[in-house]
Amino acid sequence: MTATVESAWGAVPETQVRTFTARARDEIPVLAADILREIRRAHPSLPVVVDETSGEPMSLIGIRRALEHFVEHLATGLGSPHVHPTVFQDFGRGELLQGRSLDSLQAIYRLGVRLAWRRLAEIGQQAEIPAPAMYELAESGFQYLDGLVAESVRGYAEAAARQAGERLRLQRRLLDLLLDESGHGGRLESVLAERAARIGWPVPQTVAVAVLVPPAREALPPALGPEVLLDMEREQPLMVVPEPDAAGRGELLRRATAGWSGAVGPPVGVADAAKSLRWAQSAVSLMERGLLPSGGLLDCTEHTEALVLLPPEELIDDLGRRLLAPLEECGPTHARRLAETMLAWLETRGGAPEVATRLGVHPQTVRYRLRQIREMWGEAVDDPDRRFELELVLRARRLRGDLG
Repeated sequence: MTATVESAWGAVPETQVRTFTARARDEIPVLAADILREIRRAHPSLPVVVDETSGEPMSLIGIRRALEHFVEHLATGLGSPHVHPTVFQDFGRGELLQGRSLDSLQAIYRLGVRLAWRRLAEIGQQAEIPAPAMYELAESGFQYLDGLVAESVRGYAEAAARQAGERLRLQRRLLDLLLDESGHGGRLESVLAERAARIGWPVPQTVAVAVLVPPAREALPPALGPEVLLDMEREQPLMVVPEPDAAGRGELLRRATAGWSGAVGPPVGVADAAKSLRWAQSAVSLMERGLLPSGGLLDCTEHTEALVLLPPEELIDDLGRRLLAPLEECGPTHARRLAETMLAWLETRGGAPEVATRLGVHPQTVRYRLRQIREMWGEAVDDPDRRFELELVLRARRLRGDLG
């Protein structure tokens, strides 16, 4: 059977409690002013925010309300739950808006409680409150302090969430502008500067746009600084990277996007961000088809050939059907070997030994195949334009994996 712990404050006669609380109430206006004065002395940089209705400092109103609520709490018994003035949420919000942490605010609260306790202890002696009851009162006072801090933390957190939400909204509007190809009637520069200023984003000279592919498993969003605009709400998350050629920027992006796959477009002027986005989207499409490596952040500038030759698939296929029609007379294996030999010859511009080395076959085999190629294509293989087109379609087929 659990023993009931007697409350020392509850054992104080009601007349003494009434005397104590009456004297404490009378002291509140002067005590609140004394506490505020000591706080300002200890924290001279504390801003003074005036209540529009009363013309009094908000901090004085908060101190006075806190004392009033605590004294009323004493009258109802220390076992009853504390009631905390909501003005302390406003103090927490104010700290965030002023760009400060809650550390200084908590220090101010502790100073206020210490000063208040000193005066309440004097009133307790005058009212002849027993020491055990005063100890219990002190413990209740520190619990009350915890509640005031919790109110400020709540206000701080709510303000931070609203601020973050507002920044995301403004950032999304900035991204929409950056990636809009309409040009905004020549007003892009001024509109961009205005929207960028609202989130504190210095407008860079160049940007690169990256498209991210969400991983199959859970992964944290990339941990990037505020200079990189990140939008995780889109179907394809993306980020706009300022000055992508800056020293160390590429490595920083790769570390931040660990666990993600995607592609970063080429650096472009800030007004051409949509072009960088198009290349990144094209690269991601090729990655999803297995035509470009995945598993990390791919740099489009390192895969120019694939990005130029693979996306215009219909055009390249049509050109290939016309230029490589002679191969239709051969079997699949022989046609592929002739195509590989022609590509090696076009790329090396060399003789049979050079082509043979490239293909890993005997020079005599290459001579035989080159004679066949001349018989099948005739003078077309000597025309610079035809050679160029043949190399294009053969390179495209190699990128797709159709040629070795």
